[in-house]
Amino acid sequence: MKRLFLWLIVLPVLLVILIQGYFFLQICWWINFNPSSTSFMRHQLSILQEKNPAATLKHQWVPYARISNNLKRAVISAEDDGFSEHDGVAWDAIQKAYEKNLKKGKLAYGGSTITQQLAKNLFLSGERSYLRKGQELIITYMLEFCMKKERILEIYLNVVEWGVGVYGAEAASQHYFHGSAASLAPAQAAKLAVMLPKPRFFDKNMGSAYLQRRTELILRRMNYAELP
Repeated sequence: MKRLFLWLIVLPVLLVILIQGYFFLQICWWINFNPSSTSFMRHQLSILQEKNPAATLKHQWVPYARISNNLKRAVISAEDDGFSEHDGVAWDAIQKAYEKNLKKGKLAYGGSTITQQLAKNLFLSGERSYLRKGQELIITYMLEFCMKKERILEIYLNVVEWGVGVYGAEAASQHYFHGSAASLAPAQAAKLAVMLPKPRFFDKNMGSAYLQRRTELILRRMNYAELP
């Protein structure tokens, strides 16, 4: 009976603690060292290589100072306008997402902040489940505890998906506008920010009327965004 208790209760708990410890140590390392890839990037690369074994990702890390403030403001305006103030989680947004999911009868909305999106991209899959959401929240608080907001935003802008095989601000700037992330004009930055929820779709539909309308809205809002 004791052995059964060990297998069913103690060992799973120890495994969960070890996994959380791994996540925490990895985050501590990334305070001063840049991640070369993320779980999401590796997963998407494997999908691309199923069709083309020679496929690679477009990705080039650039420091925070070499990313246009236009892009920083646009992304905060479009994705998480309370980024500089909250502790990593916007509970009111999660509550609204939960209510929408109940109406739809499925997990369609997440209410994620920039920090939550980074937590998911770094370690987790794109699967939608409450268990994954719970793990995402734990990692989110680890990121906020270990890192300054500026560092969180720097990593996010360097690893987020911006198209088919396109990751990070520098690769996106080169891919869409043939220039560096440092030189992005306000309208270019706003368009990139609007693409984030569905980057692979907009990669192939840059002439979308919705993309243009939303870009104009973010252009009007981005000057009010507070940078960390």
